[in-house]
Amino acid sequence: MAAATGLPAGSGIIYRSFGRAGAEAEASALARLAKDRGLVLLIGADADLAAKIGADGVHLPERMVMRAPRLRARHSNWILTTAVHNRRALEYAKALKLDGAFLSAVLPSQSPSAGVPMGPVRLAQYVSGSDLPIMALGGITAKTGQGLIATGIYGLAAIEGLRI
Repeated sequence: MAAATGLPAGSGIIYRSFGRAGAEAEASALARLAKDRGLVLLIGADADLAAKIGADGVHLPERMVMRAPRLRARHSNWILTTAVHNRRALEYAKALKLDGAFLSAVLPSQSPSAGVPMGPVRLAQYVSGSDLPIMALGGITAKTGQGLIATGIYGLAAIEGLRI
């Protein structure tokens, strides 16, 4: 919540509850904050929670992206994004007409799920070969993010880089 208060209008938040107790209250508070500050709120992998709190959409892990067509049919106004870790997953996201993809891991990351980082050159190759908006994820901080802007990415996504 603290990190979200410092984001500029137009930024996005992905709330991932992982089944935590109190998730609905946390997500509701984030939804109010997002609305007040002009932020986009996506709920990670939980369409029921997204609908309940009036989120802007859902972010799907790569392993759950096949749920996107059903979600789009039920919630045509939602923003739907997914995580991708290779070109095949990126092409699948594009074929599903998702609104964006979070490509990981771009830089070395402390995340236990981060793979081998691709670096800015490979990131630029992914971006130039796709018309799907791509957000760079993995090892992003204010300092490292500046060096990725020239790759043509749509945006930057951070986890560790925003911890307060």
